[in-house]
Amino acid sequence: ALRMVDENVNGFDPNIKNVDENELKEPTDKRMFVLAAAIKNNYSVEKLYELTKIDRWFLEKFKNIIDYYKTLTTFDTGTITLEILKKAKKIGFSDKQIAAAIKSTETAVRKLREEFQITPFVKQIDTVAAEWPAYTNYLYLTYNASTHDLDFPGEITMVLGSGVYRIGSSVEFDWCAVGCLRELRKQGKKTIMVNYNPETVST
Repeated sequence: ALRMVDENVNGFDPNIKNVDENELKEPTDKRMFVLAAAIKNNYSVEKLYELTKIDRWFLEKFKNIIDYYKTLTTFDTGTITLEILKKAKKIGFSDKQIAAAIKSTETAVRKLREEFQITPFVKQIDTVAAEWPAYTNYLYLTYNASTHDLDFPGEITMVLGSGVYRIGSSVEFDWCAVGCLRELRKQGKKTIMVNYNPETVST
């Protein structure tokens, strides 16, 4: 979610801001990064709850991310194992985040991941809560799976969406992408849209 809001942010990053308890008390757009820094500096969940009033359940989840970030920093490209890398992807770390933690490059991490055959699976969103089979074409990629929900036989034209954008600048980009899809379908081509905007299903 943090990467989606701002393309310059590398996820729940503990190195963007310094710990400041006054900033932890104020709900601003920067507080998440102060929180990450505080967790990295061994603030307890209870202490963070007192300062932020963020539900302890969420604080535990944030702590899991930073704890695993700390684990990653003990490895480099020569020592990181398939299991460690796979778990990082399942938790939600991007290749860029992993690269920062192990002092490598995004390209090197991607190459290593491909060598380990760690790739995401295509899953279908169940829009009917398992009451009957879902036939919607809303799909997502995840590392937390072992099989694809559907196959892509080939001869499909991929339309790349506009990707990350801020609140207030979305409809026009969605409209352009959908217009492109419609035109390709008029030409008899099968299409698939790949986008990075999890807050919308308009595309």
